Amino acid sequence: MLRRITRVSKSQPTIEGAGVHLKRAFGFREVPQLDPFLLLDDFKSDNPAEYLPGFPWHPHRGIETITYVLHGEIEHGDSLGNRGTIGPGDVQWMTAGSGIIHQEMPKQSADGLLWGFQLWANLPASHKMMDPRYREVHSEQIPVVRRNSATIRVICGEVDGVKGPVRDIVIDPEYLDITIAAHAEYRRAVKRGHTVFAYVVDGAGCFDDRRDAYSFEVLGMNYFDFEQRNCLIGPQSLVQFGDGDEVLVTTEEAPVRYLLISGKPIREPVAWYGPIVMNTPEELRQAFEEYRAGTFVKYKGRR
Repeated sequence: MLRRITRVSKSQPTIEGAGVHLKRAFGFREVPQLDPFLLLDDFKSDNPAEYLPGFPWHPHRGIETITYVLHGEIEHGDSLGNRGTIGPGDVQWMTAGSGIIHQEMPKQSADGLLWGFQLWANLPASHKMMDPRYREVHSEQIPVVRRNSATIRVICGEVDGVKGPVRDIVIDPEYLDITIAAHAEYRRAVKRGHTVFAYVVDGAGCFDDRRDAYSFEVLGMNYFDFEQRNCLIGPQSLVQFGDGDEVLVTTEEAPVRYLLISGKPIREPVAWYGPIVMNTPEELRQAFEEYRAGTFVKYKGRR
């Protein structure tokens, strides 16, 4: 069954960290619509003053943070002793688990442009206090599948028998970077019952086969203003889908590039403040007390 669009929204400007300007596709107010996902930020700027302040040392517990860089570089370090830099096409998949303290500091590129995404995924109560782990995936480690007019970078999940490098994740996610040529289509099988959304990176596409009548909610923009009766959805747009086992995307005059992300819903209470996400207010209070007391980091090894 084809998945239908239930909601389309534009990412909204916000400032995070020590003064990083970015666009937020979804966050706290969308919980639990996109369970198990909590937040998606799109950071794109050619003004170094808008990103160089970065994200100095801060804690995380109870979640996973996934950073995907398209352009520029980000230096990182954490309390497990990991240090490194991720650049174009690279991914940092960090499982905070019981607690980790880290920093992410963008570097200025030759042309000044920094562009990438950070996704937060929740952990179920059974895994919130798991040992932290860290995966740095370089661009050349991410397989590319070409199918007719579509090109798919498989970060996590499996496409046509090709598996992405990030595996054994609790919420059974799929993270694909897909580009479809002009005047083409791509059908992608997805798991029924999983939360599925698309985020348009570049170009424009139709994410539903209903091209004349629409029942989905459009927030913050009117697509009919620039594409009369043809359902094209452009950059910095979040597309949410109802249930089903297939997503169909088609293009017209221009290609489209989008992230297609899915995961198994957790369906548990969410207690969230800042960089820490637990199940109850008491667990949240305890986490911040431990951070202030210097007992936040439970795992002392390196993974």
